[in-house]
Amino acid sequence: MLDLTDLRADCSRCTGLCCVAPAFARSADFAFAKPAGTPCGHLQEDARCGVHAELRPRGMVGCTVFDCFGAGQALSARADWRAGDSVTVFAAFPQLRTLHELLRHLREARGLADGDLGEDLGTAIGRTEELAALGPAELVALDVEAHRRAVNPLLVAVSEAVRGDGPDHRGADLIGARLRGADLRRASLRGALLLGADLRGADLRGADVTGADLRGARLEGADLRDVLFLVPPQLTAARGDGTTRLPSGFDRPQHWTASDPARTSRPRSRTGRRSHRR
Repeated sequence: MLDLTDLRADCSRCTGLCCVAPAFARSADFAFAKPAGTPCGHLQEDARCGVHAELRPRGMVGCTVFDCFGAGQALSARADWRAGDSVTVFAAFPQLRTLHELLRHLREARGLADGDLGEDLGTAIGRTEELAALGPAELVALDVEAHRRAVNPLLVAVSEAVRGDGPDHRGADLIGARLRGADLRRASLRGALLLGADLRGADLRGADVTGADLRGARLEGADLRDVLFLVPPQLTAARGDGTTRLPSGFDRPQHWTASDPARTSRPRSRTGRRSHRR
């Protein structure tokens, strides 16, 4: 059985899969382009990043917001791309990453549910763990998206049970929205686009942020305690500081700024945007 430590990246036990398998284009997130299956120029012989402590100033922001959820070390323990079928290993990597992220959500949901729903979640966890234990070739052949669609209703059911009559902003276009001090308690923000949104001082307690895009969102002074289905890359992609209140078990991203209480003192506001279900 996988525990939460198995669902966290441990680069010391990985063969640098995230530095080789994906492709990236030169952009605001990457200082240079790299084709899929080609090692990044910063990857060292020991499979560690040579500029890990300087990724942001070197223009490699995209690397800092990526999390394999432990898929890197798990797959590296089964096959070494440097001494075998690298094509298959590279193709299996995103498949396993998806399963590990799903397991993270399912385990969180299981801790919030009981009765028949809790039993169904236990079954879903067991099946997902079975799939996550497959070999590289079997992972490549697996329809991971079909499995995600099959278990997603369980996650939605838990979200609705926990949030009650919270507002529904699923899939809402909130790019750059002025949400400073907004009351978003128990809101559904599943799949919402919050790029560059001003959420300073907003109350997000109990909100469901599954798949919400928080790139560049301002979270200084925001209250994220008890947020549902948050993953570390969402925080890393956002902007926050010492006044941002985080859920238990989450570390404050190192690039976040120091506290500035003056920036979080404005009154609450409403979203002012139309919500869209997805």
